[in-house]
Amino acid sequence: GPLHGIPIVVKDEIDTAGMPTTLGSLVFKDYRPPMDAFVVARLKKAGAIILGKTTLSEFAAGDTFGSMFGATRTPYDLERTVGGSSGGSGAATTANFSTVSLGEETFASIRRPGSWNSIVAMRPTAGLVSRTGMYDGYPSDAASMGPMARTVRDLAELLDVMAGYDPEDPLTALGVGKAPQSYTRSLDRNGLKGARIGILRESIGVASEPESEDFKKVDAVFAANVAELKVAGAIVIDPIVIPGLKQLQTKRADNSAIRDEALRVWLARNPASPFKTRADIQRSPDVDKIFPPSKAAQWKSTPGKPDLAKHGEYLAARQQLMINLMKVMADNRLDAIVHKSVEHQPTLIKDGMNPPYESYKGVPILNTFLVYVPSITV
Repeated sequence: GPLHGIPIVVKDEIDTAGMPTTLGSLVFKDYRPPMDAFVVARLKKAGAIILGKTTLSEFAAGDTFGSMFGATRTPYDLERTVGGSSGGSGAATTANFSTVSLGEETFASIRRPGSWNSIVAMRPTAGLVSRTGMYDGYPSDAASMGPMARTVRDLAELLDVMAGYDPEDPLTALGVGKAPQSYTRSLDRNGLKGARIGILRESIGVASEPESEDFKKVDAVFAANVAELKVAGAIVIDPIVIPGLKQLQTKRADNSAIRDEALRVWLARNPASPFKTRADIQRSPDVDKIFPPSKAAQWKSTPGKPDLAKHGEYLAARQQLMINLMKVMADNRLDAIVHKSVEHQPTLIKDGMNPPYESYKGVPILNTFLVYVPSITV
């Protein structure tokens, strides 16, 4: 097969038969799914060797800290976090524990660890890759499983195997006919010659501090990257401005009913699961150990009925921002838009594991807000 003998590690929210799926939490320390996730089955059929699971933020939300494994450290600086929630996959790949790895992104969970571990990491367009057998899958739409690798070629080889229609994840019906025969055919060392690239300079990271020295260090690296695009022959349109970019993203709103149904669908694939619903998790004797305490409080509380009016405003804002973005691309004849994957350096672990539990600082959420827009960290 195309991945014959290639060692792969899997984020520990994606089911792999014969291995636990812990979600990084003591609550799920004994959880043993009997079936592979759809993508894991495809990897095995392609000849890949699944070496093991990787750490993540507890319940795949936030930075890579949790009650099950503690903190995961960036191989380049052991005092700093790997980012999250796919931090273990990022660290394992850059430390050469495996050739490639699987991650998942709902907020910035693939791109941030990709950036902070100096690897290539992609959040594909929703509907391209199945989430069956993954926590936070269907019927949610924002979450996407994605490939992580040390080179763009490795990432393309992995995505070739991952992408495909899965009847158990109806969202993948939107991806039918959208994938090329092979993504490796698009690999071209001279591909940037004549490409029109828009540079987004506006700060769009969560709680970013543009006046800080930390932000300015990242800004200097980004400026050097933009210069490299020009040297490679790209036509750079700098800057571009997307109308309503920040304002519209403030309309993001959760739908607790969809989230709870996604949890139920995932748990239902394991007939022996001690958990069937969110309420079962709430009754776990280990729920108070969930980290950080604010996350434990969220799981212990019972969410009310979803605010459908706010969710409707979010969907309308999402559509409007997509139109605004596509108009900017059309007016400037852009092939792609470039922005910082993260606007700050990796958080110090001591700041993430102690109050106020700093986690999302500097993280842009543009592509996951829009859902049907892919994003890649190189």
